[in-house]
Amino acid sequence: CLAYKASSRSRRRRSTAEQQHMEIAAECEHRMEPVLVTPSQPKRAHTLYLSNLDDQCLLRFSVEYLFVFAGAVDVDALRTALSRVLVDYYPLAGRLRPGDDGKLVVDCNAEGALFEEGFLPGLAASEFLQGSAIAKPHESWRKLLRGAEARSFLAVPPLVVQVTHLGCGGTVLCAAISHCLCDGIGAAQFLHAWARVARFEAADHHVMPFHDRSVLRPRYPPRIAFEHQEYAMNSLPDGDERAAASSLFVGPLAPVSLTFTGAHIKRLKDRCAPWLEECTSFEVLAAHVWRAWVRSLGPPSDLRVKLLFTVDIRHRVKPNLPGGYYGNGFVLACAASTAGQLAAPSGEHHAARLVRAAKEMIDDDYVRSTVDLLELRRDAMPDLSASLVISAWTRIGLEGLDIGAGRPVHVGPLTSETYCLVLPVIDDPRGVTALVSVLEAAAERLEDGFLHGLAFDDMHDVENDEQ
Repeated sequence: CLAYKASSRSRRRRSTAEQQHMEIAAECEHRMEPVLVTPSQPKRAHTLYLSNLDDQCLLRFSVEYLFVFAGAVDVDALRTALSRVLVDYYPLAGRLRPGDDGKLVVDCNAEGALFEEGFLPGLAASEFLQGSAIAKPHESWRKLLRGAEARSFLAVPPLVVQVTHLGCGGTVLCAAISHCLCDGIGAAQFLHAWARVARFEAADHHVMPFHDRSVLRPRYPPRIAFEHQEYAMNSLPDGDERAAASSLFVGPLAPVSLTFTGAHIKRLKDRCAPWLEECTSFEVLAAHVWRAWVRSLGPPSDLRVKLLFTVDIRHRVKPNLPGGYYGNGFVLACAASTAGQLAAPSGEHHAARLVRAAKEMIDDDYVRSTVDLLELRRDAMPDLSASLVISAWTRIGLEGLDIGAGRPVHVGPLTSETYCLVLPVIDDPRGVTALVSVLEAAAERLEDGFLHGLAFDDMHDVENDEQ
C-alpha cells in the first residue's frame, strides 16, 4: 500500500510537471514596427560612470521580466508614461559603450528605449496559471519579447519592452533591463515608477532615482582583504575523474519548479531549529535547494561544490547607499562544502549554517574588497562548473506591479536559466517558488529532492496547525 501511494504520488508529480511546461504555439502578430521611446524632456548628453559591481563580466546581459495581467491596458498611455518616467531614469534611454579605460559607461544620449506592441489572440492569461504552481518557461515564450536579442550585448538597448494583447482581453508585459544598469531592487523601483505615472498618481512621495555610481568607486591603492571564494576556480579531480565530474554539469537542460508554502518553510525551519536558532526563510530554503541540486546530480562525495547567492549591500556599507540607488547594490556570498557532507542526514543544518555564515561575512570591508578585486581583475568571473547560483525576486514588490490592469496574475522570468530564481507567489506572501534549470537526466531527481521531507500528502497536519 505504501509503495502504491509513493508511486501514485510520483506519477502525479510527473503529470503536474508536464502540465507546467507551457509552449506557446501561435505566432505573435506585430502590426507595426517597434518604436524608440525617448524622454519627454531630454537632459544634456553626458556619460555615466558604472561601478565595478555594475561593470563586471558576470552581469553583461539583460534580465527579462514577464508579467501577465488579466485585464487590458491602454498602450498609448503606457508609452506616454514611459516617455515621462525616462526623464528621471534617463540612463535607460541611453546606450552602453566601452570607455577610454575599457570599462563600460552609459552614453546618456536619449536615443530611447525600444517599445513593441504584439497580439496573440490564441493565448489566454489563465494558461500561465497551473493550479498552485507556475507555468515553466519555454523557448517559445521568446516571441513575447522581440528586440532583446542581438549579435552582441552592447547592441541591445538597456531597456526593451513589449506589450502583448491576449485573446482573453488580458495583457503580457515583458521588459528586458540591462543588468549593468539595474539590479532586481533597482529594476523594481523603475517599473513601479513607470506604473505610477501610467496610473496618473501624484509624485509627492516617490523615491527619486540616485544615479551617481561613484559611491562604490575602488580604493587607491586597491586592497583585497579576503579570499573571495566566489571568484575562485572550483577544484575538480584530476584525470578521468575530472572529466567525469565536469560532465555532471554539462548537457541539455530542463526547467524544474516547485512552490513552497508557508507550511513548508516552517517545517524546514523546525528541522534546523535544534542546531541553528532563528533560521530565516531564505537560509533554510537556500540550504534545501542546494542539497536537492547536489543530490540530483550525484557528484563524487569528495567534490567541493558551492552555493553563490546575492546579498543586498545597501544597508551593509558605511555610509549606506543613498535612497533611490538603483544600480547594482549587491555582492555574491559563497558557501562551500563537499557533496558528501551536503548529502548526509546532517546535511540540512550543515548547509543552513554555511548559508548563514556566508551571509554574515558581507559587511563594508567585504564589499570594498570585492570592488577592489574587480578593479584589479576586470575579467573576474565566478566558476560555475560546480556551483549553484540563487537570486531572489521576492520582497522587491514585483507581484504588486499595476500598470493600469490591476495586479499581475503571474510574475516570473521570460526564460529559465541555469541559476535558481526564488519567485514570489501571487496571493501568498509566505510562499515562494524555486525555479532552476538542470540537466534533463537530473530533472525528476531534483523534483523528488525538492519534496524530500515535504511530501504534500504529509503536510495536512502542518497546514491545519497554521490555520
